[in-house]
Amino acid sequence: MLSRWHRLSLRRTLLLVLLPGMLLVVVADLWLTWRTALDAANAAYDRSLLGAVKSIDASISTASGGLAVELPYRMLEFFELTASGPVHYRVATEDGLVEIGDAGLPAPGRLASGRPQIVDASFFGEPVRLASYARLLDRPLAGQGQPQRVIIQVAEPLTARAQFTRTLVVQALTRDLLLVLAAGALLIAGIGWALRPLQRLRREVWARPAQDLTPIAARDMPADVQPLIAAVNQHIERTRGLLDERRRFVDDASHQVRTPLATLATQLGYALRETDPARVREALLALRAQLDETVRRANQMLLLARADSAPFQPAPLELHGFAAGVTRGWWAEAQRRGVDLGLEPAEPLAPLVVVAHAGLLEEALSNLLHNAIRYCAGGAGGGQVTVCVAQEGGEARLAVVDDGPGIPAPERARAGERFFRASNATQPGSGIGLAIVRAIAERHGGRMEVGAGAGGRGLAVTIVLPARTGAGRPAPQRG
Repeated sequence: MLSRWHRLSLRRTLLLVLLPGMLLVVVADLWLTWRTALDAANAAYDRSLLGAVKSIDASISTASGGLAVELPYRMLEFFELTASGPVHYRVATEDGLVEIGDAGLPAPGRLASGRPQIVDASFFGEPVRLASYARLLDRPLAGQGQPQRVIIQVAEPLTARAQFTRTLVVQALTRDLLLVLAAGALLIAGIGWALRPLQRLRREVWARPAQDLTPIAARDMPADVQPLIAAVNQHIERTRGLLDERRRFVDDASHQVRTPLATLATQLGYALRETDPARVREALLALRAQLDETVRRANQMLLLARADSAPFQPAPLELHGFAAGVTRGWWAEAQRRGVDLGLEPAEPLAPLVVVAHAGLLEEALSNLLHNAIRYCAGGAGGGQVTVCVAQEGGEARLAVVDDGPGIPAPERARAGERFFRASNATQPGSGIGLAIVRAIAERHGGRMEVGAGAGGRGLAVTIVLPARTGAGRPAPQRG
């Protein structure tokens, strides 16, 4: 439901949210106005009602031994005019022996002497406002031994009060509706004015050529929109860097493919011209070696592109078993080249789990083993290559250490750059093996480290990945 609202335009979303909210505020204001008007009407009219009770009370006399009332007719006539209807009264003793006025008025409840009581009541089916007052008579009536209480009641219809309240509510409703209309007009105009920079931005972006990747200018844009523009500009910058990198990759790849193809054509031409079978065989063997190298370069370039952009779905991977499986796959090649290939697990041996893409990580480790075995095999008496697995704090380390010629220390910082080859390289290659390893490590949120091998001899290339415990939770960080 919320997603549908979010798909609407900002103008419609704001209007659909704010206008109903304003109407709810108007309804609440009307209810409060009605309550305030009712309280004000009751306060004003109740004072008049108590004034009538006090006037009647002042006209009560017991001088004759009985209960006499001289009604203030002029005051009652005036009170009837303000009440917009007939006014009813009743004066009686508490025992009901003496009663003057409208006997049908409802009897009051428990009534304290000297404290008036005002309630809503009904008189012959008509709603009225009833004021009741009780006090002790100055002297006992004839035949009575103790003073008695006299009860004075005055009732008026609710017509005037209802009309007063209705008038106030109608005035408040008219005022609030006018305010809502004025606020709605201002809201529509304000939203339209506030969104004009976004409309201008949309026109500018639509008018851009497809190859224009310059940053979007944030001038004259609202402060709330500038973070969005900054994020878009950052995305444009990343896209431009990616396109530049792919352009360089295509240029370098074309060079890397063109050179071996030219070599293959030359060797093929030499083999076709040669008549000596031994020389032809020699040329064909060289042609096969060059073709194998060309296929490997093409596969490496495809792998490098896949390491950067292939779908990435990592899963928990136990690093000791993984390293052992990949290392066993290279034992035959190492023996064929006279290289001692071994595996050195972490101490103490315990499950070391990383979240990784097994296929990509296998490609990275295979590239490191291929390079290490080739360069160690070139030396006298073969060489030694060791796959090391270790854990340091919250990091898992998968390293390939060899005792070959290594990379000169000043050039190690460039290891991992695409098509970079060390100055002391003796084996054919394209210089993208370590670039593949670095790209895969960074894709996993890790890094590649390059240093010297054991005793400062050879090369040690380490893939550093975030480690997890055997239960799958991140291992505690050091420090």
